[in-house]
This record gives sequence, structure tokens and C-alpha cells, in this order.
Amino acid sequence: MSMSVLYDAPGPKTRRNSAIASVIGAVAILAGLTWVFFILAAPRVNANGAEQPGMFDPSRTDILSDPQVWGAFGGAVVETLRMAGVAAVLAILVGILFSFGRTAASKWVRIPTSVLLEFFRGMPLLLMILFVFLLFSTGSYWAGVLGLAVYNGAIIGEALRAGINSLPKGQREGGLSVGLTSLQTRFIIEFPQAFRQMLPIILAQLVVLVKDTSLAYVVAYPELARTIKNLQNFYGSRYLFTLFAVGFVIYLVMNVTLSYIARYAAKRSGPKLGKVTPDNPKVPGAEGTRAITMPRGRSGYRDNSGGGFS
Repeated sequence: MSMSVLYDAPGPKTRRNSAIASVIGAVAILAGLTWVFFILAAPRVNANGAEQPGMFDPSRTDILSDPQVWGAFGGAVVETLRMAGVAAVLAILVGILFSFGRTAASKWVRIPTSVLLEFFRGMPLLLMILFVFLLFSTGSYWAGVLGLAVYNGAIIGEALRAGINSLPKGQREGGLSVGLTSLQTRFIIEFPQAFRQMLPIILAQLVVLVKDTSLAYVVAYPELARTIKNLQNFYGSRYLFTLFAVGFVIYLVMNVTLSYIARYAAKRSGPKLGKVTPDNPKVPGAEGTRAITMPRGRSGYRDNSGGGFS
């Protein structure tokens, strides 16, 4: 006999309605994709009144046979990952500092940290990159890295703060009871547990960070989005759709790969729970044991007065 913990097993009518809804949804999605395909494949008229071929016409994709195009895309991927990698490391460090400041015992540390964190979280990332570029004259690369690090570090810091606050109070009390200082307890006992608990959220934010590198186009950094625009300016707007389609596939591959790593880390960092079988539970240590039976008389009770059975 099977038992459902959260809900009852669906009946025949519910299963039939679910199957019908799934079929209708699949047909609607397929129809939408078909409509988009024919819209893109249809010829169109430009601003001068001349007819242009559809987006899937071979004349729009012959650019893909040029090795210089793929060389430009390869260099853009390297520059994107170079910015994202350094920014990710700095964002984690900034997040750790923010989490320690937000959970500090002194209000002179906690309140200013909270104000800074809310400021960085509320400021648009595009403006932050431009602000760093214009104010500090760091160059396009470090403007993007610092902007991404501070913005995503503020979000990671808030996640780590929530992880630290979710720990039982006995963790901190145990550290203090063995002679550790408040900072040592936070760094040695609480922070490792909070980091492991919030690791899926941190990795998900790092996936967002990779996509946000496209905002560095505002400071002319040669990442993927800026490279697509430069290629379009060089080869002409005729190839704009093809270039954006290739860029879309590259972004998709990078983000799907990072998302898979995030899901794997979430699975590995979670608690290891065994299966519970309510119908046939197993008691640890009960293997190889057998019941001990006692002889019974007519009434089945031991006679305490004489040691026999009644």
C-alpha cells in the first residue's frame, strides 16, 4: 500500500484532464514557433522600399563561412569569461564582507553596512559600471569587473546573512563556550555552514553575473554583445539576425552549463535523506533478531507468588 504525504493520488478524471492540457499546451507552443519561423522567413521591405530576403535566406548566413567572424566570436567569449571569472571571485569576497558587516554586533558597523548594501542593490548595474568608468578612470575592463563585483556581491552578502541567521543559536553559543571569540565563532563555525547552505543561491547569482557582462558594452569593452554590434557595423545590418542568433546560442551554452553546475552543487550540498517506507519500516540493529516467546498457562499470566503459571 502506497501513501502520499502531500496530496492524494490523482484519479482517472484528473489524469485525463492533465493529459488533455499537456497536449493543448504542446500544440500551442508548436503553433507559436511555426508562426515565428514563417514571420522571420518571409521577405520584407526596407525603409527605401527595396525587398529584402527573409532571415533564413542563404545570402544572410554566408558570413558564417568567414574565419574572421568565428575568430571574433572566440575572442569575445574569452573576454566575457575573463571578466565574469574575476568579477565572480571579487563578488564572493565582497559578499562575505557584507555578510559579516550586516551581522556585526556593533551598530556602528551594522547600520552603515546596511545602508551601503541597500544602495548597491538598488542602483542599476548599467549606471554602476558607467559610474566606475567615469569617476575612477579604470578602463573598460575594470569598470565592468568592479561594477559586477559590487552589485552581485551585495546580493550574495544578503544571501549569506540570511544563511547565518537561519542557523540554530546553539552553534554560536557552542563556539563561545569553548573559548572562541565572536569573530572566530562567526568565521570558523557559522560561516562555513551558511556558505554551504546558500551555495545554490550563490551559484545562481553567478549565472546571472555571466549574462550581465553584456552591460559592459556601455564602456566599449569587447565582450560578446559588443562584438556582435561591431561585426554588424563592419559587415552591414544585413547580417544582424545571423550574428545575434550565433551570440544567442553561445550565451545559451554558457548559461546552461553554469546552471547545470549550480543544480549539481545544490544536490550535493543538500542533506542526504534516506527513503522512508511506512508500510515496512526497518529498525536499525534489528537484523538477525527473533522474538522470545514465554510459555503460557490457561490465563497467560505468570504467577508471582509461586513462580509458576496459573
